[in-house]
Amino acid sequence: MDARVRPALQGTTPARLSVDAGVPLSCARRILASLFRDEPPDAPLDQVRRASRERVAALYDRPSLELIREDESQVDPFRKLVLRLGDGELIEAVRIPLHKAGRYSACVSSQAGCALACAFCATGRLGLRRNLQTWEIVEQVRLVRRTLELAAGERVHGVVFQGMGEPMSNLDRVLEAISVLSDPSGLAIDRKAITVCTAGVPSGIRRLAREAPKVRLGLSIGSARQEVRARLMPIARAHPLDEVIDAAIEHARATGSAPLFAVTPLDGENDADEDARALAALVARFRADAGVSPRLSVIPYNRIAGDADDPFRRQGEARAARFLDVLRDGGVHPHLRYSGGGDVAAACGQLAARAATPS
Repeated sequence: MDARVRPALQGTTPARLSVDAGVPLSCARRILASLFRDEPPDAPLDQVRRASRERVAALYDRPSLELIREDESQVDPFRKLVLRLGDGELIEAVRIPLHKAGRYSACVSSQAGCALACAFCATGRLGLRRNLQTWEIVEQVRLVRRTLELAAGERVHGVVFQGMGEPMSNLDRVLEAISVLSDPSGLAIDRKAITVCTAGVPSGIRRLAREAPKVRLGLSIGSARQEVRARLMPIARAHPLDEVIDAAIEHARATGSAPLFAVTPLDGENDADEDARALAALVARFRADAGVSPRLSVIPYNRIAGDADDPFRRQGEARAARFLDVLRDGGVHPHLRYSGGGDVAAACGQLAARAATPS
């Protein structure tokens, strides 16, 4: 390890810390467990030799993200955290309540901004600022955890990489973060409760299957019609939907895990009967080729906060009901996802780190 570069302690696992710092594995585990339990750096650690702790302290930093603002929804238990990175860039993370009381998921960002420019996503309008480092991803979960009443049994049950950025475009750091988050000495989050979402990067989907087979895959469909998808999601021009689905089928075969498909119907854009029939056919094809059926989530559109010229609208009730009916007629039983936190721009597609200061 280059002593001139002090890596972040939050971005490493016990095995790597043991090798890189030259300390016993048992000491590395105890040091990291102390960190993730938010014990002070000088807390007594009877199990850890003083020399090991001092060596790690000399080689590693314990940086932090600056919490700029917490926005708590007034209509549901969602909470958004606006965070400033060391170079001044802003990102957002969201605390998502699960069905079981006291259980939450942390929706985290993998990039500051995003290069993919999906038409219905606020982050995509920012352009890519930079990739996040491993520790910056991990710290988002730690900060979400600090909002909980741990003494009352509340805990972060899962993590979803569906915040700002395309996770597959920063997959090295995302995979490292997963290793830290799932380690028993870290936050001990079951990998089956971690979902990596993508707009459609086939190479990343295949790599995820190889290197993190227990982690779930989420795929934003946009539209099952290639020409419509390419209009809404420019990545489809580089990676046509058939290519993306082939990679997702390989992922399902290799892992035995069904992916999560997500579609956001936009009034008059991708919500016609033809769109619903194409989506049903896509699910049927996937089921036949992969041997498992994807879970299809239909996510109501959330207008981009502060954009009076937003060209998209949420479906009306009649059109929304018709869209679901056509899917069911095609043999698909969609899940209508509740997208909470809309009043504080914390809902799907709204993250843009614009609310950095109170209004």
